[in-house]
Amino acid sequence: MNDGGTKSGNGRISRVDRGSVQVLLPADGTEPGTLDPRAEPVELTVPTDRAGTLPAVVGDPVHPAVGDRVVIDGDRVFVAPRTSELSRDGSDRTSLEQVIAANVDVVVIVEHLEPTPSLGRLERMLTIAWRSGAIPLVVLTKSDLVSDTEHWVGEAEAVAPGVGVVAVSASTGAGLDDLDTALAGAQTLVLIGPSGAGKSTLVNALSGSDVMITGAVRGDGRGMHTTTHRQLVPLPGGRLLIDTPGLRSVGIVATEEAVAATFEDIEALVALCRFNDCAHEQEPGCAVVAALDAGELSERRFTSWRKLQREARRQAARADQRVAAEQRRQWRTRERSSREAARQRARR
Repeated sequence: MNDGGTKSGNGRISRVDRGSVQVLLPADGTEPGTLDPRAEPVELTVPTDRAGTLPAVVGDPVHPAVGDRVVIDGDRVFVAPRTSELSRDGSDRTSLEQVIAANVDVVVIVEHLEPTPSLGRLERMLTIAWRSGAIPLVVLTKSDLVSDTEHWVGEAEAVAPGVGVVAVSASTGAGLDDLDTALAGAQTLVLIGPSGAGKSTLVNALSGSDVMITGAVRGDGRGMHTTTHRQLVPLPGGRLLIDTPGLRSVGIVATEEAVAATFEDIEALVALCRFNDCAHEQEPGCAVVAALDAGELSERRFTSWRKLQREARRQAARADQRVAAEQRRQWRTRERSSREAARQRARR
């Protein structure tokens, strides 16, 4: 570590770089999020091994993520078990997951009101949030730029049943008090959303200072990437916030249970269908089709539900294939070890 001495205590990983991580360690040795906000934290650089991993308190070494809690004992650093894990699908064709943030209490899904918000994107990010084990919260930004804020709040509430929805303007401060109330009790937050949604501007508004660089929206209305890495930011009052780069394409990592939580209105209809194996197409007594015909369920939301169900099943199948491949690799390793041990016994 680069502080010229050894430290003991618990910290949080604030940034992950190639070959090292930054660890935020409070000056008084307590965990960030519980310390006196006036205490100045200490940031340490901790090298990872060649594979980019750190040893774990329990189990095999892990690839660290922003938000991970670490136990520092002298010059040794161990990653503690995670209480929540926000992940997205890898950008390649493997089944590997990319952990966006660890140990968060609330996933703040940021969607802009200008340009027009995407309800489908909200549904995808809600599915990711539900799967993480944290609580989702929808924040609609740039409310000062539109005149139909209440309409879009209603639309967001319709696609996020049971989830809080807050409209804010980081520029004017409108809605920030409501957001603070919605976040009551949360210690660690993570912001996710598309480029240009105003995440960095919102971080600056919440922190009371310009801790993140902000940028202009492009001429076509699409956002520009101003956050290039995930970073943990201490907020006044002891909260911690993780900002993330904009997600233009969101590969979901979700269980069918997470999809069901996002679409609990449709799941309630499914429970009313006459047949347990209803395909929701032309079966008699299908409550889903009846809701579609009556205009009580939109074709857009029904299609989105179907699509996310398929994606979640494909992801689960790919994960099963990866587990099976790892089991085969371990079996071959044990078999080679057994053969080598047998040869050595034969030589004795």
